[in-house]
Amino acid sequence: MEAVSEPLVLVEYPAEQVALVRLNRPQAKNALSNDVRKQLADVFLDLSNNAEVRAIVLTGGEEVFAAGADIKDMTTATTIAMYSRHTEYYWQAIANCPKPVIAAVNGYALGGGCELAMHADIIIAGESARFGQPEVKVGVMPGAGGTQRLIRAIGKFQAMRMILTGCMVKAPEALSMGLVSEMVSNDQTIPRAIEMAKEIAKMPPIAIAQIKEVVLAGMDLPLDAALMLERKAFQILFNSQDQKEGANAFVEKRAPNYKGE
Repeated sequence: MEAVSEPLVLVEYPAEQVALVRLNRPQAKNALSNDVRKQLADVFLDLSNNAEVRAIVLTGGEEVFAAGADIKDMTTATTIAMYSRHTEYYWQAIANCPKPVIAAVNGYALGGGCELAMHADIIIAGESARFGQPEVKVGVMPGAGGTQRLIRAIGKFQAMRMILTGCMVKAPEALSMGLVSEMVSNDQTIPRAIEMAKEIAKMPPIAIAQIKEVVLAGMDLPLDAALMLERKAFQILFNSQDQKEGANAFVEKRAPNYKGE
């Protein structure tokens, strides 16, 4: 365990119904130690259950997102030691978060850092952002979604290039290949992510949750099954008060007030 005087993960609330989660290990370029992953999982579990939070921004700060795992730890780690950590439970807390997650990435997002960014629903990249899965260079391979999420995001041929060579992809290329949603100047990365989170937070939360659930579940289903899932979620929403509020607000030409009911 790390001896630290302050949390490795910080939570702020920059706007109503928006949480900002910030990795706080700058001396190690936010390397994802076991302690960092555990604290990150605890934070996401809390935010998932917090009805006052409707959107989450995840960042490493202005200089670096996360420079991967702690390589020093790998020099002595054994198979059983790695297995016994069950880090997949920590990652699941982020992957299963029902709230929309926006990653704001400046600087390096390498290895586990790239995998962490891909756990988000939207990625805003600063011009300095660098993405990569360099695990092969230290004799291993991605182990937290770097093969499976990456190939689903950008396709086999680009993903294999990144995974097999360990190359870094700069923000403009990441944007062109579909790995990120938007690219902005470095000083606008976090503000833009917060702005988008505020926009999403104004939407009906039950509809937002259903959209996220259907999109993520449907990606791995046959098209007919995914379309059926979509139809059922669409139909369910007509029993929500927010749906009636949204329709009436549109007809009455006023701003809707969504309560998540």
